[in-house]
Amino acid sequence: MCHLHKSVYGLKQASHQWFAKFSKAICSAGFKQSQADHSLFTRQRDKSFTALLIYVDDILITGNDPISVAMTKKFLHGHFHLKDLGPVKYFLGMEFSASKNRIFITQRKYALEIIEDAGLLGAAPADTPMECGLKLSDKSDLLKDLGRFRRLVGRLIYLTVSRLDITYVVHVLSRFMHQPRKLYMEAALRVVRYLKGAPGQGLFFSSNTDFKLRAYFDSDWAGCPLTRRSITGYCVFLGPSLISWRSKRQKTVSLSSAEAEYRAMT
Repeated sequence: MCHLHKSVYGLKQASHQWFAKFSKAICSAGFKQSQADHSLFTRQRDKSFTALLIYVDDILITGNDPISVAMTKKFLHGHFHLKDLGPVKYFLGMEFSASKNRIFITQRKYALEIIEDAGLLGAAPADTPMECGLKLSDKSDLLKDLGRFRRLVGRLIYLTVSRLDITYVVHVLSRFMHQPRKLYMEAALRVVRYLKGAPGQGLFFSSNTDFKLRAYFDSDWAGCPLTRRSITGYCVFLGPSLISWRSKRQKTVSLSSAEAEYRAMT
């Protein structure tokens, strides 16, 4: 019988122990852990604000005070073996371009990989991510290769991190992962052909902002042909910058289009 004094790398408990150790260390430096996202830590001192985001052992640090950011790096170097890669350029499939006036985030390389893996590099691009008026049902034949559809939709889900324009169709396709059919695969490949038209589209964050929140929403009525539930879509802007968006089915069946709109508003 062995008594371990530290967690062995590779065991299922290792990631938990690492995050517990990191959280304890960073909180001792005055950071607070976000309750909405436990991997986000923030520190506010007068007008100085510093944010730290961790994914496994990759860390992003930002803030409005360069001195505070430098102190945070020095603190981490004193507790862990780190490698400072400088200003962020590429992180978890996302590409960053920053200047004094703006930050631009795109997943161009990731989108091109999806197009290449789908074998559509030479295909003609589509004008829209989904055919107008298309309602996916369970009437077409089942796919023989279920894994191909699931892998493709899974990759498209991650692409919605920076692509609002495909959120709705990816939300619809993700509902059919358990029994994918030929019609669903055709719809997924159309999304890939749509991406081919502009793989470098992304999110633009301007430094010139009035810090006012603006929200827009919409809904259809009984948009899901299988459950008759309506679908809500919304997006939220902070000044001119898009910061939040979603497409989801409503929890109950709305008896009118007006009811669907009110549920979307709430």
